[in-house]
Amino acid sequence: MTQTADLKIHQFESHSGKETIAVGHRIAELLTPPKFLILRGDLGAGKTTLVKGIAEALQAADPDEVTSPTFTLIHEYEGTRTVNGQKEPVMLYHLDLYRIQNERQLDSLGLDELIGPASIVLVEWGEKFPSVLKRSQGEIEMRTTGGDSRSITLALRD
Repeated sequence: MTQTADLKIHQFESHSGKETIAVGHRIAELLTPPKFLILRGDLGAGKTTLVKGIAEALQAADPDEVTSPTFTLIHEYEGTRTVNGQKEPVMLYHLDLYRIQNERQLDSLGLDELIGPASIVLVEWGEKFPSVLKRSQGEIEMRTTGGDSRSITLALRD
């Protein structure tokens, strides 16, 4: 972990889909609700695979139940986190704004209603919209580094 003035940065490497899911487990441990994060990466970078690991770690869904929300725009998963030995509910929202063209379409999604005390919101293509960037508490960036290898960076604001 690296820390700058207001960001905590965690670096991960993955060399397969299975390892990307394992990185998702590690990232889930670092996400304390409420969190609203932008999920960056080119098409095919493995963003949905990473979310599979986060959802599995939160006991919200099995990896094969997690799919890309490209056409549905929002997928919602209800899970739990263990805090001080106690199970606490958590809602995981996975959004894909690739097909959203403007702020008016974005407003119809009701982003503000998703942000609650027990929610983790992961937004693909959120960098397209200033209003989403303003809400963001950090980002997860995925970069292809050759073949099935990925560099994954989690940057969280304090």
